[in-house]
Parts: sequence; C-alpha cells; structure tokens
Amino acid sequence: MTQHRAVFLDRDGTMIEDVGYLDRLERLKLFPYTIDAVRLLNAAGFKIIVVTSQNGIANGVLTEEFLGVAHAHLSELFAAAGGKVDGYYYCPHSPHAPVERYRTDCDCRKPKPGMILVAARDHAIDLPSSIVIGDRWRDIEMGLAAGTKAMLVETGYGRTEAARRPSAIPPVPVFGTLIEAVSAVIRGV
Repeated sequence: MTQHRAVFLDRDGTMIEDVGYLDRLERLKLFPYTIDAVRLLNAAGFKIIVVTSQNGIANGVLTEEFLGVAHAHLSELFAAAGGKVDGYYYCPHSPHAPVERYRTDCDCRKPKPGMILVAARDHAIDLPSSIVIGDRWRDIEMGLAAGTKAMLVETGYGRTEAARRPSAIPPVPVFGTLIEAVSAVIRGV
C-alpha cells in the first residue's frame, strides 16, 4: 500500500479565527491565506487532515451535528477555490465533561496522538514524512508523540505560546502564519 505525506492542521487559531466555541457558521472566518495554503499543499502532493479539539461538545455548547455542518461548509469553501481537505478528525471529550457520554480520558484529546494515529490508518499516511501545524504547544506535542515533524504558527494563541515553550518540548520552527509555514513545508525546510 502506498504511503502518503500529510499535513495535519489544527483548525481554530491556525486555519480560522479562534472565536471560542464556534457555534454559528457566521462566526467561521478563514484567515485570508488559508485557502491558498491548502491549495499549495494539495499541489505539492500532501494529504490535508484537520485535527481539532472540540470540548464544546463535551460542555454541551456545541453538537456533533453542527460540527459536521461547519466542516462541510469549510470543504465547500475549499472546493470552490480548487482545494481539498482529505479528512476532519475531532475530539469531543473531556475528563470533566458535564455531558456524561463525552466524559472520558480518551486517546484523542490533545496532546495525545489518537486523532493523528486514526487518520494515518484511514488515509495510509507515512507519519515520519508528515507535519503538524498548530498554534498551541499541545498541537506540537500531539504531532511529536505521533512521530511527525511539527511547526508552530503565531496566529491564534501562537504568539503567546511561542514566548514560553515548555522545557519538555524540543524547539520547533515557528512561523508568523499558516501560509509562511506552508511555504517552508514546500521548500523542504
């Protein structure tokens, strides 16, 4: 079976503005370069996988149904511009969730690598040749735990996060935006 390279993208703060709990489509705002970033990665032969923590579901603020609508809307925006996201993976869990069916200490909650490992099986992804891009250290930890490379972007929480890297996390490249990180990926940095 052919193994594919992938870029695993955090959603909120990396691809779209972080508005807290995204509970209405009108609050979904792509960064102006996100569509181009996805198209560039598509053209370079990378699978694009979105990996996102959605504990708003565990807190009863969002539903999995709405999350599906939001991701379908994103896919439509990308498709209209000639881009494609190959998969969306999310963690709806929290160990202290008020919604009982989501109350668990799962393997998919960042920084654990569960979402990436499932996506790798589903899409025949070669993890050592793949990359995680996110705006939080937990995104970076998730990628490193799964065996990928990782990059931090300074959008969303990234600028604050970049200023205080935990000592247990090795240095990773830091870029201002997703499009800058994607340019580095394509250049092989």
